[in-house]
Amino acid sequence: MADDMGAAKERKILVVVDESEESMNALSWCLKNVLVSTSSSTDTLILLYVKPPRVVYSALDGTCRTANSRHFTTLQSLISLYLSNCVIEKAKRMCREQFQDVKVETMIDHGDPRDFICQIAEKLHVDMLVMGSHGYGVIKRAFLGSVSNHCAQNVKCPILIVKRPKSASGSK
Repeated sequence: MADDMGAAKERKILVVVDESEESMNALSWCLKNVLVSTSSSTDTLILLYVKPPRVVYSALDGTCRTANSRHFTTLQSLISLYLSNCVIEKAKRMCREQFQDVKVETMIDHGDPRDFICQIAEKLHVDMLVMGSHGYGVIKRAFLGSVSNHCAQNVKCPILIVKRPKSASGSK
């Protein structure tokens, strides 16, 4: 047991962030409750932002296509890059404010978030996946799908899904 106390195991914790309040709440909860603030801590926090695939438009003739105007596509790519960088910078700032010495890595990629998150968790052999939950009801979840539910069913590591905190104006 003394060996366990002397050498801290390196943990890799994957935290999924996006522009939602729920993802930042999950990151904050992780920083307060999962990371250990010690000089021998070897936790690595991996912040992952997954850009959703391009929007596909349906034309009146029944064909499907992406926005193909070169200027529109360039503008869309720039906005997406700017947004993802802003989210990552905000998350990194939160980490520095709570833990000055935490090791933070970042990843920005694009694809279907449900599958991509599971693939990255497996590829990086993370010890834990942390993500927020939008708290959709049954009907919304049926139509929109739940990324956190999909990951809980398919990821091989432990997963921590942080629910949205109850609002102060809500019922008691």
